[in-house]
Amino acid sequence: MFQLIRDLIFKALKQFAVSEDIEHFRERILLNMPSDPSFGDLYTNAAMFFTKKLEVSPKVLANAIVSVLEGCDVISGVSIAGPGFVNINVKHEFWHGFINEILIKKEKYSETDLKHGETVNVEFVSANPTGPLHTGHARNAVFGSVASNLLEKLGYDVTREFYINDQGNQINSLARSLYLRYLEVLGANIAEDAFGDDMYCGEYVKDLAEYLYGIYQDGLLNKDESAWIEDLGKFSVKKMMENIVKDLETIGVVMDRYTSESELYKRRLPEEVMAIISERGDTYEGILPRPKGIDDDGEWEERPQLLFKSTKYGDSIDRATRKSDGTWTYFAGDMAYHLDKIKRGYSKMVSVLGADHSGYVKRLKAAVQSLSNGASEIEIRLYQLVNFLEDGKPVRMSKRAGNFISLRDVVDKVGKDVTRYMMISRHHDVMIDFDFKKAIECSMDNPLFYIQYAYARICSVFRHYTTNFGELNEEELCDSDKSVLSDVAEINLLKMLSFWPERVRNAALAIEPHRIPGCLQEVAYYFHALWNVGKKNAELRFISADDRAGTISRLSLLMATKIVLEDGFKLMGITPMSEMN
Repeated sequence: MFQLIRDLIFKALKQFAVSEDIEHFRERILLNMPSDPSFGDLYTNAAMFFTKKLEVSPKVLANAIVSVLEGCDVISGVSIAGPGFVNINVKHEFWHGFINEILIKKEKYSETDLKHGETVNVEFVSANPTGPLHTGHARNAVFGSVASNLLEKLGYDVTREFYINDQGNQINSLARSLYLRYLEVLGANIAEDAFGDDMYCGEYVKDLAEYLYGIYQDGLLNKDESAWIEDLGKFSVKKMMENIVKDLETIGVVMDRYTSESELYKRRLPEEVMAIISERGDTYEGILPRPKGIDDDGEWEERPQLLFKSTKYGDSIDRATRKSDGTWTYFAGDMAYHLDKIKRGYSKMVSVLGADHSGYVKRLKAAVQSLSNGASEIEIRLYQLVNFLEDGKPVRMSKRAGNFISLRDVVDKVGKDVTRYMMISRHHDVMIDFDFKKAIECSMDNPLFYIQYAYARICSVFRHYTTNFGELNEEELCDSDKSVLSDVAEINLLKMLSFWPERVRNAALAIEPHRIPGCLQEVAYYFHALWNVGKKNAELRFISADDRAGTISRLSLLMATKIVLEDGFKLMGITPMSEMN
């Protein structure tokens, strides 16, 4: 139904496309529900969005849109507001038509073919395998998981990927930390100051040492570092990755692929990167400016380096590809990883990073553009920290994990579903205050409880009907007279259900998972409002023993609501509750 209106809007706009094919902009025609009902049932900003592309004033475009829409049978009125918003009013039968669409399509109701057949690589979590996953990783994991689900709704073939940073100094530091703990297992007295600032002191390293002892006994005792550091590094990464995979499973995240940094180095991908960007003329020998925060007396050496011309692609400075000792920089490794993605055929990539990686955004975009010769693109989403509270007070750190709260701590305390919901409850660029007590509170002030309670109420209605009147016939629900649904409370709920595919689509295009819980809260709000109206007005109750036809019609609306809520829960990776404790 919305596609009909979108096609009409596009028809109005296309007549102004003289020199540019705007077909690929069709998906950017947005239809939204106004916050103020006086502005109509829905609106579009298409006239303003296309004004620069078509070099036509928004007023002219808006008038053209109005002219086309006025000829549509289901539209009762169209008007222009402000600089070019087009407000649209529709007849009730427009909304009624969505019920059967939902009943027939079920979870496919929110799917589109916008990106059918296209592939996208979503890289998320990618924690250094040097310790347990912490709460920042939890937010990253849930964001990436729900974003992947949303992109699949657009028709993408999605690969969920974890990049294992198993190359470099941090792995050697973990190996040295493990060796010291291993010596302790053998009875040595190791002073805590033996652990340098770059080493790992969490209890989990002691667990690794016990496991290591079970394999080697005292076979590594008195061995030179060169004899064990590589093996212990590999051993540590293997065991930590096993734990990371288990941690991700506790939060409902399963990756399609794990890519090892060290394997990319074995394949000499950094060298291949240099060959490609050099051939493009994107490298040169030069001297980088002194980094910010380092004064004249600071430790910094002015020296020529092989630099990547990332400023050519919009970065603020060019980037070094080799260190002074001849080894590759961290960024060179990142370039190798993204070349690997390009070689695997991904023209679109998404990467989820912590806010402390903001400096990587422009350089990664530059790298992808250069390495693919403009054929691939990467979108990067940065997420803010999570503050954990108990009754408004900061929660103590986990001694076992090290100086942080582990992902498993959170899931053990509040469960998978609450954790997932909280981690996408706010825009990724906004910090989250996660209060454990409020998160599991069974009250209508708790957003997840509020949505789950709506679903449980719907399930209770169907249980009541089945108990007293027998099994529901799906065909009968579709054939029911939807014109019975004319009360404002019923139409308001129906509008929210109607907009569900639009809102899923827009959340997916923007890669903003937080829109989904917000939308489900609104669906729950209008359902609860209808429930309360029915308590006062017997004619609006879902089940009436004296009005079977009306009952089936209202249950068709209820079933459509149930399907949309289930679809939303599935997108969020949360299990719906048919009964509340």
